[in-house]
Formats: sequence, structure tokens, C-alpha cells
Amino acid sequence: MDGGTGWIGRGEALARLGVKTQTLYAYVSRGRITARPDPADPRRSQYASTDIERLIRGEIGPAVEKAAARGEAELLSSLSTEIDGRPYYRGRDALALAETATLEETARLLWAAGGIQPFVDLRPRVDLFTAGTIRSRVFATLARRAGEAGPRAGDDPAEMIAEAAAALNEAVDAASGPGPRSHFHQRLARGWKMIERDAHLLRRALVLCADGRMSAAALATRTAASGGACMAGAALAGLTTLGTAELMRRTQAATAFVVAARRDPQTPLEDGLSVVDPRGPALLSVLALPPDLEAVRRRVEDAAGRPADLALALALTTRALDLPREAAADLVMLGRLTGLLGHALDQRRSGSPIRARLRYVGPRPGDD
Repeated sequence: MDGGTGWIGRGEALARLGVKTQTLYAYVSRGRITARPDPADPRRSQYASTDIERLIRGEIGPAVEKAAARGEAELLSSLSTEIDGRPYYRGRDALALAETATLEETARLLWAAGGIQPFVDLRPRVDLFTAGTIRSRVFATLARRAGEAGPRAGDDPAEMIAEAAAALNEAVDAASGPGPRSHFHQRLARGWKMIERDAHLLRRALVLCADGRMSAAALATRTAASGGACMAGAALAGLTTLGTAELMRRTQAATAFVVAARRDPQTPLEDGLSVVDPRGPALLSVLALPPDLEAVRRRVEDAAGRPADLALALALTTRALDLPREAAADLVMLGRLTGLLGHALDQRRSGSPIRARLRYVGPRPGDD
């Protein structure tokens, strides 16, 4: 039995299917059954019991091939999920986690660091990037780390976690500027010249942004990691596509609306300014908005018939703190960088193979 985990060993898989080992392997290679290394013994494999049951019922067949033709992929991730609309990081309630956890603690959880303390002895880099926007500085930092990385040395868990921590540490330094060693949210608050008592809002926002639904950014990160990229390189691959992620797009749109509506309360409402997302109330619950921003919030919530989502909450929070206009998107980027590094680690440890088949459909040689 799978014990409720959804994974079973080879013997039980063969018994349920009534096939030989070679047939089971063929199902895996054709994408009909998902396999992963056994956490207790990486030399063995486990198989997704749901795929096996669907195969028995005849529900896996041409549909899988059609899905592959559409470019769909099913990846295994142990980082985060949603249950009854509530986000969880490795089984921990993300909303409850955001009440007290720092981004460093959240990183250790998402990275399955266990007793490893990867941030303790990190030091600032002397030749820090200080020109340009926060986004450009973070990108340049990760690109430099990727360029400096030597050939892939192996998959030692402690070394990979240390590599991820160093990349995140340098990215936050690039965003905040040089200064005393402190928690990541405190460094950002210092860089934005915030008063210290408001820094907890950044901490909460970063934790809530750390990971989310499957996106092109996570897929790009996992694909790069699967191909052997270093932690910084894999995360950079993800960040370059983060602009297409739902949360980033919504945050940029919400920021533009809040800025406009603050100047002109009659600014027309846009469709979909708020979606069902419990992370929004989790952020705004600890912030007393000024009257003009509270009016913007109520207007959107009344029109949508639901509380503000995380994108709107980030826009309202950064406006209330008088941060740069790009600050809400920067918080999404830095928070999600933590999760992308987690995806890179997850993929290198035990991720399912990412298979792609390129079929040439261009002109035949000699055709005019």
C-alpha cells in the first residue's frame, strides 16, 4: 500500500498492473506513469499510484500523447501546494508562517535544509553592483555568480544549499546596498530608508511571495537545474521569465492602478483587480492604511466582492510606506527568488526527468 503518500514500490506496481518489469519501464519512458527515486533508497524507484490506477481504468492513453503535443509537463515538487485555497510550504501553513518567520527561515524550510544553517557565516561581497534598478542589480549579481561557477562538482546537499544561500545573500545585498549584517528584510528596509518598526511588513511580504503555483519561472528553473546549471544560473533562468508569472503581472497592474486612483479617485476600475487569495488579508491585517489608500482598497473590494489579493495588498503596502513604485514587484522578485532556488535544489535532488522532444516542421531542403 502507498500509506497515503501516493507512491508505491516496483513490486506493488507490477502486482497492480499485472505486467512484467519491462512493461512497467516502458510505461514510465512513455510518460504514462510518473516515477521518482525512493527517498529511503535512491537506487530504487517509486511509482505514482494515481497514474497506475488511471492506467488500469483505461484513462491514460491517447490523452497523454495529446497533452505532450500541447507542450504540457507534469513535474514533481515538494515545495508548496494549496489545500482548500490556503498555501502550504512543505506542509507548513504559509499564512501562519508569515506571522513570525523570516525569509531566511522560510528558505531553510523550502530548501529542506534540516539542521544546516547556511546563512550564518555569509559575508558581503566587496565588488557589489550598485548601479541601475534593483531588478538589474539582482540579475547582474546572479549572472556573475553563474559565470564564475565551475563545472558541476556533484550533488552534495550541503554544498548545494550553501551555494543557494550565497546566491540569495548576494542578491539581497545587491538590492539593499552594503551595510551591517542583519536579516534580509531589515537590509531591504535600510536600503529603502524605512523606519525600523515597519520592517516587519517587508518580512511578511517576502515570506508570502516565496513560492506559489506552478509557473513558467519554476519550469525554467527546474529545466536549467536538470541540465546541470549552478544554483544562481538556474534561478536566473527562472527570474527571466518571472515577468509572465500571474503574481508579477497582477502586482504591476495593481501598482499602476493604486498610483492612479490615489491621484484621481474616479480612475476606472479594471477587471480582475482582486482574485481569491488569502495572502492579501494576511499582509494587510497588520497595516493601518492612510484614508486615501483605505478608500482605494474598499472600492476594489466592494466591486470584486472579496478581500484584496496579494498583488493589491503589495501595491497598497508599498504605497503606504512611500517606497519606490517598483518596490512591490521587487518584493515579488526577491521573495520568489527564494522559492526558485528551492525548485533548483528540489530538481537536482529528486526531480522527475524533464523530457522534451523537438520535431522539425520547417521547410525541406530544396523547397522554395
